[in-house]
This record gives sequence, structure tokens and C-alpha cells, in this order.
Amino acid sequence: MRTEQNLTRLDRVFARLDREPERPAHIDVPKMSRHRVALFAATLAFYLAIVWLVVITSWLVRLDWQVMFFRPYQQWPEIHAFLDYYVVLGQRGPTAVMVAAWLGWRSWRQHTLRPMLTLGASLLLLNITVGAAKIGMGRLGPHYATTIGSNEMGLGGDIFPSGHTANAVVTWGILAYLASTPRARRWLSALSAVVSLGVGLTTVYLGTHWLSDVVLGWAAGLLILLALPWCEPLIAGAEAWILDLRDRWRDRGRVTAPVRVPVPVSFKPRSAVKDEAAAARDTVTAARAARPPVYLAPGPHTTRSERTPVTPAGSRRPPHPDRLTHPDRLPRGTASTARPLTGG
Repeated sequence: MRTEQNLTRLDRVFARLDREPERPAHIDVPKMSRHRVALFAATLAFYLAIVWLVVITSWLVRLDWQVMFFRPYQQWPEIHAFLDYYVVLGQRGPTAVMVAAWLGWRSWRQHTLRPMLTLGASLLLLNITVGAAKIGMGRLGPHYATTIGSNEMGLGGDIFPSGHTANAVVTWGILAYLASTPRARRWLSALSAVVSLGVGLTTVYLGTHWLSDVVLGWAAGLLILLALPWCEPLIAGAEAWILDLRDRWRDRGRVTAPVRVPVPVSFKPRSAVKDEAAAARDTVTAARAARPPVYLAPGPHTTRSERTPVTPAGSRRPPHPDRLTHPDRLPRGTASTARPLTGG
């Protein structure tokens, strides 16, 4: 008869929430394969091409102005309120907190710091690369444009590439990068692509970014995700250093016990040790059997009638006065003669 319990989907979900006994060995670390290198090179070429098309004020800049004059927020005002909240999925602060909470639980469950360190490395690369590009190109946004048809470059702005779009690609794409199974990686990759695409188009709808800003932001975020395998050795080294520092900090707080110097002993075979122990037990048993009990007097055993009565050397109690004045009273234990009856 089958007695095992059928687990529901909810039971399996709660089972996965429990902490694993040790770090899983099946988690693979992505490597910089030829396919990834080729994709990284193609994305980098696309990134440089977008920058060049904007610098030379090409057809891409004219498209930016056409979309800006179209004013999507005036064409579809009914979705404005929803998109004001949806664009938060591209802001660095809220998204970093949400993703860090999930990856922090992953780190605790799998006994590893790699998820949190990978998130930190990706955000650091994002701030350096995208921030440097924004400051270096200094492009103004649609709301602050000065000349119609110009690329608005080098005017002290910080709009190119789109930080919201790049942050959405990296923050949500890191979940797919750290997925444990290929199936989860595919689903999370599709989800992060849809979210980042929606965030980029939302910034165009609200008029805060040019269309070319969004396209360059997608490329910038994808470059960071593709370059993460090059950072894996540094991440592994940082994890080992942090864990070693934690162990040394714990050892500092512990009280070391005094070290006992072992007494040198001569090693004997186990059979010889057993024989010596058995001989010692036999000797102790024989000695105990030969020793007489404490409560028996030494010497041969005699009958009760042959024993000499043991009396005290003297009594501290004075003699009874009746024994001195009445001679008829005899000591206890002696036979008395029959006294003649008087009277008639």
C-alpha cells in the first residue's frame, strides 16, 4: 500500500524556501565563451554606431525630434498615471533594494555571497560606464532642448544614454544571469527584456528622453551583462577574502583553552594492552576473594557454647542496694532454692 504523501505545488514552493544544508555544487558560473565574446563585440559596435549617428546629427536625430513633436503623453493621456508608476522599475534605488532582497535570500539559502557580490559588481560597472558617458557627451533632454534639429551634445546635460533603461536591463537581467537552471534563465531573460523595453518606451512617452537615448541605454546595459563573466574571478576572490575575514573575526572572540602537553607513551599492540588489562582484573579479583570480611573475627569458627562470655571490665553503675540488704535476692540467672511455705 502506498503511504507517501502527495506534495502540492504550494508544498514544493515552501520546501524550496528552506535553507540548504551546504552550498549546492550544481550551480554553474557563466564563462566567457566564443558566442558571448561575439555578442559582446557586436553590441559594442552597435553602441559606437549610435553615438556616431547622434554626433554627426544624422537621420536618428531627426527621428528624435519627430517623436518629441508627436508628444505621446498628449496622444494617450489615459495611461499617463499608470506609466508614472511603471517607470519606477527603472530607477536605481527602488529596483536595487527589491533585487538585493531577493539575492540576499539566495545568498543565505545557498551559503554563498556570489549573488550579492555579482549585483554589486554590475551596479558598479553601470555607474562608472553610463555615468562617464553621460558626463562626457553632455546631451540635453527634450524638455531642455535649445535648437530645433540639433543633437544638443556638449551642452552640460546628462541624458545620453538613458540611465533608467540601462538600469532596468542590468537590474532585472542579473536575475537571469544568476538563474540556477536553463529554463529559469530563459524565462527571466524574456521577463527582463520586456520590463526594460517598457521602461525605455515609457521615458520616451513622458518626454524625458530622446529615442536614441533609450536605444543607447539598452546597448549599455547589455554590454555590462555580457562582460560579467570577466569579473567572476574577482568576485570569487572577494568572496573568499570576506569569508576568511569573518572566520578570523569569530576566532578573536573565542577564549583559547590551555594546551595540554601529551605525556609520551610507548605504543603497544592492542592485543598486549588487552592481556595486561585482563591480568590486572584477575589480580584485583583474587585479592578481594582472599581478604576475610571485616565483621568476622580471625581464627577458627567455634560454637556458641564454647565461646567465652565477653563482659566489661567494670561497670560504672553502683551495686543495687537490694543485693546488699536482702540476701534472699540472688543475681539474675542463678537458680533459687525452694522456700518452705509457712502458715497452716
